[in-house]
Amino acid sequence: MAEKVLMLALSPTMERGTVLKWRKKEGDRVASGDVLCEVETDKATMEYESVNEGTLLKLLVPEGKDTKVGEPIAIVGEQGEDISGMLKEVAAGLLSAAAEDATGPGKAAPALRNAAAPPVTAGSPIADSPPMAAAPAGERFPGGVKASPLARGLAGTRGIDIRTVRGSGPDGRVVKRDVEAALIGIAVVLTSAAGESQRPAAGRPAPPVPVETPFVEVPVSGKRKVIARRLAESMYTAPHYYLKLYVQVENLLKARKALNEGRADAVSLNAFLVRLAAEALKNHPAVNSSWRGETIARFQRADIGLAVAQPDGLLTPIVRDCWNKGIAAIDAELKLLIGKALKNTLRPEEYTGATFTISNLGSYGVNEFTAIINPPGSAILAVGKAEKTPVVGEGNLVKIETRMTLTLSCDHRVIDGAEGALFLKDLKDQIEYPIGALL
Repeated sequence: MAEKVLMLALSPTMERGTVLKWRKKEGDRVASGDVLCEVETDKATMEYESVNEGTLLKLLVPEGKDTKVGEPIAIVGEQGEDISGMLKEVAAGLLSAAAEDATGPGKAAPALRNAAAPPVTAGSPIADSPPMAAAPAGERFPGGVKASPLARGLAGTRGIDIRTVRGSGPDGRVVKRDVEAALIGIAVVLTSAAGESQRPAAGRPAPPVPVETPFVEVPVSGKRKVIARRLAESMYTAPHYYLKLYVQVENLLKARKALNEGRADAVSLNAFLVRLAAEALKNHPAVNSSWRGETIARFQRADIGLAVAQPDGLLTPIVRDCWNKGIAAIDAELKLLIGKALKNTLRPEEYTGATFTISNLGSYGVNEFTAIINPPGSAILAVGKAEKTPVVGEGNLVKIETRMTLTLSCDHRVIDGAEGALFLKDLKDQIEYPIGALL
């Protein structure tokens, strides 16, 4: 009997997935565990393994198309089986979901507000502009027209029927400037109908025409949507505060140089920072914690994430149990995880659940910055570049030190200011005298 193959949640935060490539084609036999397709989640590209068995009768989602978790992407059954009824059911479900996306659950579609618009007559600017083409089949756009959310909202507030607006965006998409042009057209019609007495006096300047800087609309990837949602939630639910200090890194750089002598594969500075941060976390369990509403979770190991930049966002691959790993082991694990992150092949368990996070932009020439806390952790360390700085020492003598700036972002629900300051001071001591932590 035919069965629907549903889009599964391949990561804890996945809400939609994009089918990048089908590994099976219609008519192929499918066994449980076979890779059906490659799916781009909110964080990585993953293989979708089938839990169905039979013949792949129909592919419902083309390559490059995204769909919600729980929606059908294919149909598997017996060769020659009639699936026309199931296809109608899938189509009806898609229409229902599109209507719900447009109106919200349990609401009727709102009436288009056209009371403020003048009648459209031959020769009017709106009538002379051809209506926007309907969206292609399978695309979901309220009212069947392609329009940006900004354009749709502006049209709604000004009483413009967006179906009468000519789109100048990609593939005929209606954008803000098109709605503004329609408003100007309506104003022209109204001014003309009002007669000569309504015209501005001679010499009076015409009202300014809204000007919009040319731009290209770039689709928001699933990863970028999740980054936006999670970091907005973090910023506006966790009361952030920031602590900053300078740290002398000459001893740390000497220790790294000594460790790397004779090594073919040099240990990174990030590996040192992860190990030293873990040591400081051991002494300050409040920093290695998470807000749970009615309780605070005190983590029993240090799972430290390192922010890694990607073309369409960032990931934080995590080195687990850093208290029980040396710098060389941490470095080897970091190199493996960063390589997978850059190829979008990290598994969910490799990038979710960091108890503490480090973001190092020193290699980009950034002196200092603040970072947004990466849930479920309650703190993130922002690391700036190391640079030689004149420092006034004992006897008012000026000397040159190699320094970098550390900025700790803390969730005040979990970490009080004094505790955050003690942790940062402890980390400073670890970095300035690393031999104690490395023994």
